[in-house]
Amino acid sequence: MSRRSLFLVSVLVDDYDRAKAFYCGVLGFETVSDDPLPEGKRWVVVKPPGGEGAALLLARADGLVEQAAVGNQAAGRVGFFLQTDDFSRDHAAFIDGGVRFIEEPRVEAYGTVAVFADLYGNLWDLIQHAAS
Repeated sequence: MSRRSLFLVSVLVDDYDRAKAFYCGVLGFETVSDDPLPEGKRWVVVKPPGGEGAALLLARADGLVEQAAVGNQAAGRVGFFLQTDDFSRDHAAFIDGGVRFIEEPRVEAYGTVAVFADLYGNLWDLIQHAAS
């Protein structure tokens, strides 16, 4: 039987350093790689600490079509889901860091969740799953 996993998801950004400052400085992600590429591009990968899920490839938008998609990668829907082991801790830290939450935290059958916008306006769920 083969084994596969989703390990990397591209997020279009306007500037590598500005994006890294948000994802690493505000959300607490770690830099996995930041390597130069031809034509002034970079291979920038960030990931939540201790996480087993996919990392983000911060891809600088190139051209009008990509630039128009920055901040609207999921057409206004929640497109990213950040799992935490301590919702209260991370929710408070994100607020202290200036993250804009779209709603108040709520408890659902699957866990505690609140939607926030990243630096560009992409919507994310911060979620702590309910105990099984």
